[in-house]
Amino acid sequence: MDKDEQQDTYAEFADAVNMAPAELERWLDTDEAKSVGDTHGDGESTGHKSGRRIVELRHKKKADLTDDDYAHMRKVVGYVHRHLAQRPDGEVSETNWRYSLMNWGHDPLKGNG
Repeated sequence: MDKDEQQDTYAEFADAVNMAPAELERWLDTDEAKSVGDTHGDGESTGHKSGRRIVELRHKKKADLTDDDYAHMRKVVGYVHRHLAQRPDGEVSETNWRYSLMNWGHDPLKGNG
């Protein structure tokens, strides 16, 4: 990934992830966060694992990000954009749709989606 692609990915990730690291960490400790998503044997959902990785990425200095980090950032951006396009009708504050997005670092009630 060249520097321009890294810059674009970093900016898109910053737009997609609208939860602060501490806020996301608190969310990931809730029963609601643990109740949604596809699990793969260990009981933790893909989104929940991604949320923990997002917290790590947000704490890293930009200069220390690896190609693997940027790949995960692209995955997060793609997930958030796809999931936002599937917004259900009606009130969404206590829905699995919102909870799943929040596991990926995006709270749709904060705006931008």
